[in-house]
Amino acid sequence: MSTLDAQEYWEQHYGARDRVWSGRVNTWLVEVAEPLRPGHALDLGCGEGADALWLAHRGWQVVAVDVSQTALQRAATDALCQGLERRIDFQQHDLSDSFPEGTFDLVAALYLHSPARLDREHVLRRAAEAVAAGGFLLIVDHGAAPPWAPKLSHEHRFPSVDEVIASLNLDDNAWERLQAKPVSGSAVGPEGQTGTVTDNVILLRRR
Repeated sequence: MSTLDAQEYWEQHYGARDRVWSGRVNTWLVEVAEPLRPGHALDLGCGEGADALWLAHRGWQVVAVDVSQTALQRAATDALCQGLERRIDFQQHDLSDSFPEGTFDLVAALYLHSPARLDREHVLRRAAEAVAAGGFLLIVDHGAAPPWAPKLSHEHRFPSVDEVIASLNLDDNAWERLQAKPVSGSAVGPEGQTGTVTDNVILLRRR
């Protein structure tokens, strides 16, 4: 695990430009959440808030978590402008050290990778523990570095679907595996470039 301080790293990352992400909701989140009855959702590593805002627009109550105060401020400003401030509770956490309280009908950990310190296995286990009975855990990982990522990222080994599920230490009798596979498709990078990316998509339901 990296010893880089997570808050310092991500503050520099978000402080380097006015906007880092596209503002588009994650397509896997749409596919999973659109058919569901709105309830309480937890968005881990929410960044500038696109996914949390999308959920709130559809009637969810969202706890949106990030380590960067800059990212949270941008997301909260957008929520206020869209009249969604009462539907989203933005919380600052270094998830390796602290975790939001409560249980949720949907817990989303989307691309929860970090060059800085992140005890990922611990965080994902906490994420599973936070899923309410009948609720869903959605984990979307990079299966490989996207083509526009820095060269160093291409040398990084990303965990496989089976490795991620094994690391959760789940009771198989308590969980239903709805989807767990790598999926490839076209995507648009942060500068508008296009390419083929591979995502590991894991969707589990607590019985």
